[in-house]
Amino acid sequence: MADATGGDGTGEEMTDRQRTLAFVTVLIALVLEVADSTIVNTALPVIRQTLGASPAAMQWIVAGYLLVLGSLLLLGGRLGDAFGYRRMFLIGVAAFIATSMLCGMAHTPQQLVVARLLQGGAGAMMGPQVMAIVQILFTPLERVARLAWFGVIGGLAAIVGPIIGGLLIEANLLGLGWRLIFLINLPIGLLALWLGVRTIPHKDVGHRLRVDLAGAALFAIGFAGLLLALIDGAEHGWPAWTLLSAAVGLAAILSGWRRAVARRRDGLSAMIEPTLFRLRTFRWGLLAILTFAASAAGFLLVLAVTLQQGLGKSPLATALLHMPFGLGVMAGISLIGKRYLPRFGRWLLVSGATVMAIGGALALALLAQGIGGGVELIALLGLAGMGMGMIAGPLPPVVVADVDRAFAGTASATLRTAQQIGGALGIALIGSAFFAGASGEGAGRLSGLLPAGVVFVMLLLLSCVAALRLPGDIFGTRGGRER
Repeated sequence: MADATGGDGTGEEMTDRQRTLAFVTVLIALVLEVADSTIVNTALPVIRQTLGASPAAMQWIVAGYLLVLGSLLLLGGRLGDAFGYRRMFLIGVAAFIATSMLCGMAHTPQQLVVARLLQGGAGAMMGPQVMAIVQILFTPLERVARLAWFGVIGGLAAIVGPIIGGLLIEANLLGLGWRLIFLINLPIGLLALWLGVRTIPHKDVGHRLRVDLAGAALFAIGFAGLLLALIDGAEHGWPAWTLLSAAVGLAAILSGWRRAVARRRDGLSAMIEPTLFRLRTFRWGLLAILTFAASAAGFLLVLAVTLQQGLGKSPLATALLHMPFGLGVMAGISLIGKRYLPRFGRWLLVSGATVMAIGGALALALLAQGIGGGVELIALLGLAGMGMGMIAGPLPPVVVADVDRAFAGTASATLRTAQQIGGALGIALIGSAFFAGASGEGAGRLSGLLPAGVVFVMLLLLSCVAALRLPGDIFGTRGGRER
């Protein structure tokens, strides 16, 4: 079957309707993967109440998914190259359905954490194939419009996740309560699986790749060691084993980097492409997106937990208060980010981080005073969301602005890895500051908002510093250079 781009996939022999259905299929998978990173936030207080989860377990339920997803994304992409994107996509979707069912059936915090880790692994097998399938479905010109949907749908899925979570818990269909936020993946996933079998074309693997499993394991061990130290260290008073865990984590990440450099020098495949980090836009853009993702994930966790455990709001009321934040994100992406990025470049990113820091910090300050509603809080949440949109939309194209087309896939996978690992670190850093600073239940939990807010602002400050290191003319519009 001939690819529309001249490759060995499919394109020209498919009708427009078939390609559209295949595109919708991978969009459904994208929504599943992204939404499950945030949908659980609204359910955490209810999960804690019904399962008796500790603060550390609550953080692991969110961060564990992001950790495994981020750690294995590059491996998932390599497996798709080696064994076929369609095959790995269908395997990933099937595994995501199964692990979502395990999450919904969990009866202890430990069972839920393990199920979430497995769910992150399934997402890592499914997610990287989405971009690859789009590449074999459409010509380069057609991809521009299709990929624009990725940013919009992916951003909305992350923001709408907590809202949907609250609505599902409030509905309490069949008395399932919080379990619905995971079990809802079953009919959606089955639809994606059925459509995938029928619409996604076969792609013959033209060559065999040696997947660097050892390199993938080193990075996964490294990130897990750091996260274990950050999450459990604060709760247990930083015993020696948590410091050892952090040291092992750092050593594993360093070893993984050295292994990647050595393998690329010898002409072998590696989990990351070290030469990409020589690019100023990639290096500093990646740091900016990692710290930004950390601040956003930590903020949404603290917001959901505070509204319910600190201020006694229902999951539905919590979901409704996420709406102004989501509307702000949409405005930041569509009305500001896309329009002004070519003109203002790095200064748009700095402005977005500043707006998000001001709006988010002031919103947390109002919550700390026991104010869980009103025009002021709604306006500040909308402001914080707008700042987030001003960063979330522009940063990905900034990161890959100077990347050679030959490394587009690897750069995209590295970018998504930074986003997920950043989110996991944000849950650990901001979540640990929040729970460590809390002095009990109810209103006492509000005392954790101050240290959480400080970490939140510091992460955005780091994102600003990284953005300022970007070139003034990111996309070469003044010099007219082409990439």
